[in-house]
Amino acid sequence: MKQHFFDSSVDMLCIANYEGYFVEVNPAFMNLLGFSREELMSKKINDFVFDHDKDSTQEIREGIHKNEKLINFQNRYVSKLGEIVWLSWSAVPVDTEKLVYAIARDITDEMNLKNERILELTKLKSVNEDLIRLNYTTSHDLRAPINNLISLFNVLDYSVIKDEDTMQILRYMEVSAKDVKESLESYLNLIESASKGLHSFTEVFFDNILAKTRSTLSAIIKSSQSQIDFDFSNCESAYFDNAYMESIFLNLMTNSIKYTIPGSPPKMEIRTEIQDGKKVLLFKDYGQGFDMEKNGDKIFGLNQRFNDTQEGKGVGLYLIQNQINSLGGAISVESEPNKGATFSVVFPA
Repeated sequence: MKQHFFDSSVDMLCIANYEGYFVEVNPAFMNLLGFSREELMSKKINDFVFDHDKDSTQEIREGIHKNEKLINFQNRYVSKLGEIVWLSWSAVPVDTEKLVYAIARDITDEMNLKNERILELTKLKSVNEDLIRLNYTTSHDLRAPINNLISLFNVLDYSVIKDEDTMQILRYMEVSAKDVKESLESYLNLIESASKGLHSFTEVFFDNILAKTRSTLSAIIKSSQSQIDFDFSNCESAYFDNAYMESIFLNLMTNSIKYTIPGSPPKMEIRTEIQDGKKVLLFKDYGQGFDMEKNGDKIFGLNQRFNDTQEGKGVGLYLIQNQINSLGGAISVESEPNKGATFSVVFPA
């Protein structure tokens, strides 16, 4: 009965002596590594272990010989075909017999998947670091020309300008330049804090952020005849990073204007709700939308663009998703082609 269990088990079962040799192995063990019973018993166990794991395996074996039980020890073996096989071991020593009874589970697929995830996270970290450096460099380098532009407005004699339209345009330009300078200063402080792992949580009022964004985008809002409806009565504020909130509004509003249906003025509806005890910002537009079946998993990806008729680098949505996720929030989207899109931003509780 015991032999039948030993031979029919799908897990790798083996018995080893204190000298470091296999005494018995079951068929599952032989099938996995590709060696015959005779081959496995002809060499020391460590000869089948991957070079980088030999020392740690030997240390574990010495502990077992001191009557220490082994649970979930992981190491790598090399099959007869030269393939790396990850195994998770549990073993019990029987000192009176000078034998170790062990069971191993093949975890190669799990470890490969884990390593792939680590690699992707490493790549993502590298991309994020590059973006931080790019944002810092860009923001820093833009300060000088913006300051020069503001200086020109400061010395401009408005009294000699008689045309009201020209005066209004210049005033718009001056306000926009000052807003850009303020945003650049905020971004530089934000980037510096982010590099130190710090974030400035504060109570951010949605109507203030919307007012500032409308001021920043005043020229294109006016020229595109954008309609913006909003209702923050259900939730007037959220504890969040102020600069990140400005970035969310700026990117979503800019995209709504940029990707409106040709011939139709942009229309946006912005409101807040409380869902499952969490504050949610809902941003709806009536533009070109997304094909969720085709591109749903790419919308927040880096350098993803879905419309070649408009300028863009495919960075905005990627950026705000990373900003939101980094503070413990979440963003999602529902959309259909030519029926607009609804973005939901859930703020951390």
